[in-house]
Amino acid sequence: MRSSPARFDRGHTDDLMTFLAASPSPYHAVANTADRLEKAGFQQLDETAAWDGTAGGKYVIRAGAIIAWYVPEGAAPHTPFRIIGAHTDSPNLRVKPRPDSGAHGWRQVAVETYGGTLLNTWLDRDLGLAGRLTLRDGTHRLVNVDRPLLRVPQLAIHLDRQANEGLKLDRQRHMQPIWGLGDDVREGDLIAFVAGEAGVAADDVAGWDLMVHSVEAPAYLGRDRELVAGPRMDNLLSVHAGAAALAAVAALDDLAYIPVLAAFDHEENGSESDTGAQGPLLGTVLERSVFARGGGYEDRARAFAGTVCLSSDTGHAVHPNYAERHDPTHHPRANGGPILKVNVNQRYATDGSGRAVFAAACEKAGVPWQTFVSNNDMPCGTTIGPITAARHGIRTVDIGVAILSMHSARELCGADDPFLLANALTAFLRD
Repeated sequence: MRSSPARFDRGHTDDLMTFLAASPSPYHAVANTADRLEKAGFQQLDETAAWDGTAGGKYVIRAGAIIAWYVPEGAAPHTPFRIIGAHTDSPNLRVKPRPDSGAHGWRQVAVETYGGTLLNTWLDRDLGLAGRLTLRDGTHRLVNVDRPLLRVPQLAIHLDRQANEGLKLDRQRHMQPIWGLGDDVREGDLIAFVAGEAGVAADDVAGWDLMVHSVEAPAYLGRDRELVAGPRMDNLLSVHAGAAALAAVAALDDLAYIPVLAAFDHEENGSESDTGAQGPLLGTVLERSVFARGGGYEDRARAFAGTVCLSSDTGHAVHPNYAERHDPTHHPRANGGPILKVNVNQRYATDGSGRAVFAAACEKAGVPWQTFVSNNDMPCGTTIGPITAARHGIRTVDIGVAILSMHSARELCGADDPFLLANALTAFLRD
């Protein structure tokens, strides 16, 4: 399972931390990914325009999702794809359509919980607000209030003596953040404030997709700085590694496949949207790439039959305080390299042939790797992997990086593992 590890590059992890801090929403993550790909020579395509079959790096953006690919010179219409799949969204608190609320002299923001949020991790944190505004002309404006603005205050222990025996939070009553003082709650105040932060007139704002984020910066942790703590590692860690891998293989002359990065939105609530893995976005982009290069249905079928996707998402490192919750023979460790995720009930899409593909990529990159399987008595989560496999008939393998505190406002991983994952993904795309 292990080979000689690639030399650890602290620069990659430094860059990941910058990416995490700059990407408090899926829309920011997509914009930052696109900016990195632009610097590697990629060009954005409009979904409503006709596409040609020229070689080079291309990408499309749809809201919180981005699909990017590189067509080598001389690629045939039936050339298979090598896909890195990931997602841009993370569990958090999201602003409701009528956000202005409050009681007893406190001004509050009405929020809805998104995804499988660890609610207690949002308590007593300094929180910012980020996302996008939709203007009356149909354009969008990103906004990021990256300073202490909101706080979800916990009830004092004096008023809940049983809090340490089992904290129970009501999503409707207990998770509404405060952002000021006043008895006069005026509808439109929050959006007027956010519009001012974005540099637009409040009257021009027709809609919004806003969410709360912790303003605490990512940081190295531990005596030897061998750990990284930060937000949204699930799953911007994989988006960042996938973009780095795609940029690294762009312009290579000897590619046998067309490398692709597919970063979807809405994985944390089931992927059922036009920007989620359940939607047609990936299939449409791949098909249009085949047809733009002069192919037909037969070429599309041949290309898909030879395609492999690595669905890269975070997984569970063994928790030292709860080791009994893990499978006793599978204990992934931080800085042990990326993990192969297996579930025979197809919560993960990995099978034996997929295992061989992943093992070959890690061996080629000189990267150690580990295996994750859930304890039989614990429910197993899932990813975009089974969705991709079933929807498109594409062989898919579930992998990722082992972390602690998954779905927390602040997660934890080994400082080596992001670089090791990026190396493995690069080798996979180059094969």
